[in-house]
Amino acid sequence: MKVRRAETPFYRRLKGLALALRSARLPLPGFLLAVVRLIFLSYHGAFVVSNRLLSFFIREPMFRSRCVTFGKRVLVSRMPFIVGQPKIHIGDGVNFFGKVDVFSSRLLDEPTLILKDRVDIGHAVVFVVNREIVIEEDVNVASGVVFMDTDSHPRDTAARIADQPPPLDEIKPVRICKYSWIGQRSFILKGVTVGEGAVVGANSVVVTDVPAYTVVMGNPARVVVKGLTPPPGSAYAKAPAAAAEEPGATAGS
Repeated sequence: MKVRRAETPFYRRLKGLALALRSARLPLPGFLLAVVRLIFLSYHGAFVVSNRLLSFFIREPMFRSRCVTFGKRVLVSRMPFIVGQPKIHIGDGVNFFGKVDVFSSRLLDEPTLILKDRVDIGHAVVFVVNREIVIEEDVNVASGVVFMDTDSHPRDTAARIADQPPPLDEIKPVRICKYSWIGQRSFILKGVTVGEGAVVGANSVVVTDVPAYTVVMGNPARVVVKGLTPPPGSAYAKAPAAAAEEPGATAGS
């Protein structure tokens, strides 16, 4: 504390020396920069290669053995952490770019998690699935997103104090329709359908259905932009009357 307060000239000098040492760096002559850069690239390359080998020989085969169905060209960057006995279905071209947790209890016999083709899952994504969570094709899920098809605890105070599970009618499936984008650290809660091509802004809490091709943000999430442009292959790119006849065309309305 005397050094921190620099109470005397001696302690002031000690504090100055400590500050100088904290910000000091190793001198690096220009002619060594290329060598040090090569060392950095080698270190980084070794890390990437070793991580890829771990995924190829250990993580992907072990995760594949745990799933009911498992598609082709699936990238598993880290071993998913799974609690309970959910039925997991993985489509083609699914990418897990980081840590993923899947939690399930024994409230229902066959809780199901379905990730369809070409879904991208970011780091630290959590699925709490007790009935069903479905992520459709070409959905992007950013880091830190939480999907929950149940509140995990009953709303009734007495039941919660007694440590009872939530009633089965409070467990409601979650569906994220194709082409959607779920922003960082968002919460998608029970019974929610995120419509085709919708965008959920970062840090949003989604408690009601999201209309197709809109942007929602906030807590609770509300529509802030309407009329995003559908891709050519989408039913929403057709005439409004034809699009309304497509399955799921009114999802989130």
